[in-house]
Amino acid sequence: MYGGDEVSAIVIDVGSYSCKAGYAGDDTPKAVFPSVVGSIEQTRDTDDSKTEKEADSASDSKNGAKPMDVDKAKTKRKLYVGQELEFRRDNMEVISPMKDGTVTDWDIVDNIWNHAFRRRLLINPEEHPMLIAEPSTNTAQQREKAAELMFENYKVPALFLAKNAVLTSFASGRATSLVVDSGGGSTVVSAVHDGFVLQKSVGTSPVGGEFLTDCMMKSLESKGVVIRPRYSFKKKEISPGEYKIVDLDLPNTTESYRLYCMRAIASDIKESVCRVPDTAFDEVAYANVPTTSYELPDGQTIEVGADRFKIPDILFNPSLSQTIPGVDGFADSMSVRGLPRMVIDSVNRCDVDIRKELFSNILLSGGSSSILQLKERLEKEVLEESPQAARVKVMASGNSVERRFSVWIGGSILASLGSFQQMWFSKAEYEEHGVSYIQRKCP
Repeated sequence: MYGGDEVSAIVIDVGSYSCKAGYAGDDTPKAVFPSVVGSIEQTRDTDDSKTEKEADSASDSKNGAKPMDVDKAKTKRKLYVGQELEFRRDNMEVISPMKDGTVTDWDIVDNIWNHAFRRRLLINPEEHPMLIAEPSTNTAQQREKAAELMFENYKVPALFLAKNAVLTSFASGRATSLVVDSGGGSTVVSAVHDGFVLQKSVGTSPVGGEFLTDCMMKSLESKGVVIRPRYSFKKKEISPGEYKIVDLDLPNTTESYRLYCMRAIASDIKESVCRVPDTAFDEVAYANVPTTSYELPDGQTIEVGADRFKIPDILFNPSLSQTIPGVDGFADSMSVRGLPRMVIDSVNRCDVDIRKELFSNILLSGGSSSILQLKERLEKEVLEESPQAARVKVMASGNSVERRFSVWIGGSILASLGSFQQMWFSKAEYEEHGVSYIQRKCP
């Protein structure tokens, strides 16, 4: 039992696209930054690391090896988190700690947490209990690793791991709902009953915002549109108000950083012009839809036509992505299902008694759920497939901010409840029972 009401808890949610962190009780997270990091491989000999000296200030290069350098020579890579990603650095790779929604590289997660606490929230983690959001598909091993890092590295007084779906459900004030969480890396559908995830109902699909962005990028490329990343050119004024684009030659930029910058632009195009079609996408019917124009950072204006509808429709019909040149298919394309199918399958795996309630409480969350008309289309398609008696209701919060941050907001509500304070897994309990006790404290 942990009794620390006098300091506010910290809620942190590391998603596959961005990391959200802030104080429990707040409406929105204080810090939001990408959950990918830049990484520069270090040479064994730290004096040789030229890129290092250029990146660091000149004074650092004078005093040669600092104590920090010793550490780098050991780990052999320097990580750049958050805003440090915005600057192009030679040989900087962009890497993600996640694969299919679960953490694969804990070292990076550790760096992301550290950045969130010490650089963005400016707090000492030893003084605040932490509520960490975790994917519904998390394994026992993953949870123990997270708990261990928090207690050993950050020495937090108390900890709680809560499932994404449960937090989304709480954010909308429900204890039972079917949560459709469409994030950056994947889409997860899970049934929540009385505040617990029904594990047997959880279904995942690799189609998330990042996949849609890739489809958008490949589709534009196939039409001859060149997306210039922001770092690769500068604008030169030839006469007042008239600019010429000068390409910069930067041979040491890694492919992954180039892609990261291009994805950022493609993602903005997607968010600006896309909307879900009312009925299944059909090449012929949408061949002559009016186009929407979008201005790229280098000043050229592109016209987006049928792609406005085709890209979001991939959520409903993943096989559409195969018609876009250059998009890598899924390893097993038959098993990738559209959203309505996932919803029906998930409900059918639950107990008969609660199916009706789940159908009438379908919640949308995650960044990709903000695409226009998604709610209406999903409701319509689930209605067509569902049993007659079911009243299908798809709910999504009115503004996209709440949809994007619904997991974090749920965590903020939960951690600030008085009745929740006895639920914390405290440091004392960790020291007494060991890390595996987290399975019992955080179901």
